[in-house]
Amino acid sequence: MRVRLVVTFVLVALLSAVTATALAYRDARTAVLQRTQNTAVDDLRERVAAVAAGFDLPPDQRSLSRFAAEVSEGLGARIVVARHQDLTAVSDAYADTEGRITAELRAAVRAGDATRFQRVEWRGEPYLVVGTPVTYADGDRRTSGLEVFAITDLRAERDDTEALLDSVREGIVPVVAVAALLALLAAGTVLRPVRKLGRATRELAAGDLGSRVAVRGHDELADLARTFNETAGALQSSDAELRAQEAKARRFVADVSHELRTPLAAMAMVATVLEEDADQLPPDAARAARTVGAETARLSRLVEDLMEISRFDAGAARLNASETDLADTVRASLALRGWTDRVTLDLPEGVRAVVDRRRVDVIVANLVGNALRHGAPPVTVTLAVVRAGGGDVPGVGEGGERVVLEVADRGPGLPPEARERVFDRFYKADEARTRTTAATATTTATATATATGPAAPDGGPGPGAGLDGGQGSGLGMAIALENARLHGGTIEVEAQRPGGGAAFTLVLPLRRTDGEGEE
Repeated sequence: MRVRLVVTFVLVALLSAVTATALAYRDARTAVLQRTQNTAVDDLRERVAAVAAGFDLPPDQRSLSRFAAEVSEGLGARIVVARHQDLTAVSDAYADTEGRITAELRAAVRAGDATRFQRVEWRGEPYLVVGTPVTYADGDRRTSGLEVFAITDLRAERDDTEALLDSVREGIVPVVAVAALLALLAAGTVLRPVRKLGRATRELAAGDLGSRVAVRGHDELADLARTFNETAGALQSSDAELRAQEAKARRFVADVSHELRTPLAAMAMVATVLEEDADQLPPDAARAARTVGAETARLSRLVEDLMEISRFDAGAARLNASETDLADTVRASLALRGWTDRVTLDLPEGVRAVVDRRRVDVIVANLVGNALRHGAPPVTVTLAVVRAGGGDVPGVGEGGERVVLEVADRGPGLPPEARERVFDRFYKADEARTRTTAATATTTATATATATGPAAPDGGPGPGAGLDGGQGSGLGMAIALENARLHGGTIEVEAQRPGGGAAFTLVLPLRRTDGEGEE
């Protein structure tokens, strides 16, 4: 903006100076030429009138030459040409007058009874030619046939106007310099508060809601600064209110979840007893006992998920990381839930990284569980280490090695809208993707109840935290993504693979404590 302001000021000053120069040159040139022209016309009239009074007509060549000389004596350096019919006399015998007196001027003088003048260029030099007819002094003002022309050199006038033009042109440079200096001063005056406002805006965008700008004066910039401060104040108040409400909501969820754990534990024990004796109950009672057990397990899972989400929201979730064999961790997670025979594994040995084993278990359980329930076999789990610039693997860029765990199935895949929302809390994809039978639902409910357990001693997730059952809480994928981010990684989804099915890819930075790297 500073450059634009300076350029604008300079252009305006330059245009003004050029315009003023052109107008001054035009007016000065007109004034000089007008004065010279009027002087030449008046002098010629007076001199001709004085000399022609004693001149006899018709003249001969000698008398005509004497007449031209006498007229010239009173006109200074002007050349006088006298013509009468076929006779022509020139006051300067060596002057070439044919090129300076045009046929147009001769015709005008011969046809009228008034003085005529014309500016001409001859051999690149300017001249003023004035012509007048000599008339008789009687009342009818008849022309005598005698014509007188005076040639005036205009080179002095031309030099004067050009000198004026040069002096004005030389004044343009300091005018432009002064305009540039004034533009810099004006730009500083205008842009200083703009820069301060821009700095405050960047601070506000970076999260500093207390950023303000000083208000000086009563102009438009001061109004803008005042409006910015009012907006920032309102935003700060709204942010504080929202943060307070969010903290209250998190605390409420955590408190409710905590209070529900004790009665749910009792309900789970009663439901377990009922399920154990279900075979001895009538069919309707047995079905009710199993339903109560499944729903109690699901409610317990929801409470655990809500408590885990509240930890993430409050920033209280912490890693209990140690160097872990990732292949063993994946196998243990699948074995705990009885999924080993239902999944095809490609787990190379020796892939060790510093991770929180329980949180990785939650991620694996959610990804594989969703593939089994909503996809179609074969479900494959692939583990690999990808170096910097890892090709098309999502989330892998430059800056070191990454651990990539891919869980893929051959089911119908995810609809386009589900890809954007699959990690949203309480979001569930289209029921058409669910392929769970009644028997599988019962097995899943049982597995979920088995996986559910108390929270870890360090406040982390229990051995099954975040695992969605067939009728899950809708929080499992959100918890899995939060666990991945807690490790500095992410989870990417490929909603529809070329061969069918969906693929979820866990990407974690490979941190080691061995000789290949350090934590």
